[in-house]
Amino acid sequence: MDVDNSDNTTGVGSSLDIEQSLLHQFSCMGTTDKDELIKQLQKLLGSPSPLNYSTAEFFLDMNNWNLQAAICSYLDIDAPNVLPSMALVSDPDASETENVEPNTQFRKSWHISNSGTESWPVGCYAQCADGDCFGGQRVHLPALQPGQGAYVVVEMTSPPVPGIYQSKWRACSPSGSYFGDPMWAILTVVEQGTIELTEQLSHFNELGAIPPLMPQVPNPFVPHTFHRDNKQDSAPPDEMC
Repeated sequence: MDVDNSDNTTGVGSSLDIEQSLLHQFSCMGTTDKDELIKQLQKLLGSPSPLNYSTAEFFLDMNNWNLQAAICSYLDIDAPNVLPSMALVSDPDASETENVEPNTQFRKSWHISNSGTESWPVGCYAQCADGDCFGGQRVHLPALQPGQGAYVVVEMTSPPVPGIYQSKWRACSPSGSYFGDPMWAILTVVEQGTIELTEQLSHFNELGAIPPLMPQVPNPFVPHTFHRDNKQDSAPPDEMC
């Protein structure tokens, strides 16, 4: 007995056409503006960890700015991998870089550790994620073992205009995904000569301070009875009745 499958074939063909049409619309998203495509990719892949601008731009450029293809490429590379764990142990330079003068070079460091149970992959790095970068460049991170720590050191330069500035730095996986605790650099830029004047005033205050009283030490070459007699003589006489 012959079976007519013409209707089913037509239905499958139309379904495939609709799917291809949807994929095409999804890949275009109604815009060819590169900045807008980057924002859309960041929004679509922003959970559970945010996708930074440079990584989104890289995947879009690799796929000729096709949004759907960029998403597939990112998921193929990054989805199977679990992001590393990182904890900020301390900020040893917090007080040293609190006040600086304009255009001053300084070094900022953070003490971090691998707080997870897996070793970090080779190729992790730290970069400025938000705020003023102070001229700091990307720093490569070692492949830390669980519980192992390291220092992130960045060479920076203070802004030319006095004010309060902040810089947010994040650790990144080799594919560019942020992980771990944020690292902050908060800087107060003061007028030229302010720090030197403050140090001079502090030095003057120390010079004008009353020196502490020194304890009286008996002269070892004078007999002890002489000291005792002097103490008796120096005492006020008893009042006459």
